[in-house]
Amino acid sequence: MAPGASPGPSAFAQLHPRIQRWIWDRDWTELRDAQVRAVSPIVDGQRDVIIAAATASGKTEAAFLPICSALLADRQPAEQGDLPGAPTAPVTQTGVKVLYVSPLKALINDQYGRLDALCQHLDLPVHRWHGDVPGSRKARVMADPDGVLLITPESIEALLVIHGPKIGQLFDALRYVVIDELHSFLGAERGAQLQSLLHRVELAIRRHVPRIG
Repeated sequence: MAPGASPGPSAFAQLHPRIQRWIWDRDWTELRDAQVRAVSPIVDGQRDVIIAAATASGKTEAAFLPICSALLADRQPAEQGDLPGAPTAPVTQTGVKVLYVSPLKALINDQYGRLDALCQHLDLPVHRWHGDVPGSRKARVMADPDGVLLITPESIEALLVIHGPKIGQLFDALRYVVIDELHSFLGAERGAQLQSLLHRVELAIRRHVPRIG
């Protein structure tokens, strides 16, 4: 920081008041280092971000506390004009807002509970989509897409094949892509597959979506 420059707002202060309340209700005395560092670049919503930290260091919250803050801010009336970090997609759009990609169905099932515990207090639906999820639940997502969609690369590919003409509508309001266990995709054939799938999604909605690894 340059001499005489004033510090920016704290990471906690940048979070939406409802996220601040969620943190307060859990008696957290402070955010962990990865969570603090992740807030500004994710809330900004204009760049790709990699979160690297030890196991059980709160990486999921590091990604989703600022993501949920940004989604909640999107709902507020645009009374202040065009501000830095404004959402790329219009706030009135319907569709999945966050695409969470996991290499394992078991990890999706585990993360579903954690994310639902956060998002249910924010009126953000969380959906699972993989081979063990009933067709009725998938049909519900297609009929009323919103919130966070937890999915495997293989299910994204199936989604593109089966519902190709609807992909643009499904992801029209997409704000973030979260890739969990990023290291498992690096340098692997499955990683190349995922890169291709995400490119196809972006072609359907005609814009780049920030990715968080």
